[in-house]
Amino acid sequence: MTHPFPNHPDFIGHNAPSRIECDIHDLVIEGTLPQEINGTWYRSIPDPQYPPMLGHDTMLSGDGMVSAFVFENGHVDFKVRYVQTERLRNDRAARRSLHGLYRNPYTDDPSVRGKGRGAANTTPIYHGGQILAAKEDSRAWAVDPVTLETRGEWDYHGRLRSQTMTAHPRIDPDTGEMYFFGYEAGGLATRDVAYCVANRDGELIREDWLQVPYCALMHDFAVTKEHAVFPVFPITADLERIRAGGAHWAWDRTKDSFIGIMPRDGSVDQIRWFRGPAVSAFHFMNAFTEGNKVHVDFSIASAPVFAFIREASDPETRELRPDQIAGEIVRWSFDLSKPGESFERYTLAPAGDMPRIADKHHMRDYEIGYYARVDLSMGPPILSGPVGAGFNAVTRLEVRSGRAKHLHMGPQATLQEPVHIASKVSGHEGYLAFVVDRHDTNLAEVHIVEAQNPENGAIARIHVPMRLRSAVHGTWVARA
Repeated sequence: MTHPFPNHPDFIGHNAPSRIECDIHDLVIEGTLPQEINGTWYRSIPDPQYPPMLGHDTMLSGDGMVSAFVFENGHVDFKVRYVQTERLRNDRAARRSLHGLYRNPYTDDPSVRGKGRGAANTTPIYHGGQILAAKEDSRAWAVDPVTLETRGEWDYHGRLRSQTMTAHPRIDPDTGEMYFFGYEAGGLATRDVAYCVANRDGELIREDWLQVPYCALMHDFAVTKEHAVFPVFPITADLERIRAGGAHWAWDRTKDSFIGIMPRDGSVDQIRWFRGPAVSAFHFMNAFTEGNKVHVDFSIASAPVFAFIREASDPETRELRPDQIAGEIVRWSFDLSKPGESFERYTLAPAGDMPRIADKHHMRDYEIGYYARVDLSMGPPILSGPVGAGFNAVTRLEVRSGRAKHLHMGPQATLQEPVHIASKVSGHEGYLAFVVDRHDTNLAEVHIVEAQNPENGAIARIHVPMRLRSAVHGTWVARA
């Protein structure tokens, strides 16, 4: 490497690139790890092999790694490997980054123009017996679930026409079918969205295309037993701006938000669009259908939380400080029996993100959700992750009553996205697992807490003898 990483929040302190591939056997465990926790917790980490070619870029451009915490009979092993994407292989051959701005191929080195630039760095999806390392700007990459060796780019044996695949599919817990989509499916800044279904064996059985009102950053979507829900919020792409070497995404607060709802197993021509105020949203907690109504629970903000998106937007948005961005957990309810574009809006809980529920409750009415928060009462935010402010609390939310329980990390620690682990014991709510970053020691721990009572703290702490760069999303896969 010929020069260091930039002195920028995305690349310093806890966000400094790690670039370490390793195996660690038998991590030290403090406390009592329940014997019933057997399986693998996969996580996707953006971790750049080389400094940005243009001297700056977002943390979200980092080369994808997949890590695995393997829980087996009271023991925990750790493994982490780079996904051997075409992008990474080309950079390693040149011994430098050949790729320019985030999701802008027009800023790349001429030697890689027209070649794959997907980083596979957002979510490790377990389906059809393999891990799909996904990032929404490209197709996923298949990874061996045991060795973490890269098998290759995944296009469902040539059947997938979409150029992209979401990092947030929805798997029906009853049928094992995976519902997913790709936006910008037909190319940069297009309005094309591909709506897809893969059966429980990982075979693509559906791909239908629709068009959304405008090209937007559609990071997530929602699926119920009866409906599919497509969100369009005004973080927008413009092909002329991209071709001129500008940012892929900018916030356009003059545009309305749209929610498209269609019968899950019906035709895309049956989609119905609802219109609402401009909000920024990335992650859905759950959705379910109740008679003629579709309820969607998710996290919203008054403007994008990512600084690099605000910086590419209008002057008023660029001047926003993080503390000026309002947020909350909401329920939007859509009555399909009534005409018009309007819908009902309710506040469920204070702001937070990275929502989780038990897998068995996906797509149906539910009672409990979990999410991470930044609690400013614990002191000034600590730099951690792509947004800048690291989460320092995890919340258990009773969705109907609004009652909540909180676990705070203290002034020298942040936490990464929690994952829910089911229990085999009748009436047991299961467990939450999350990485805790100790900023006083620069080491990581995995905390296991009882999901029903997170405020009681960790029943087991798994010590990792190194710093773990912030992951984006993770997936728990039971050994069974």
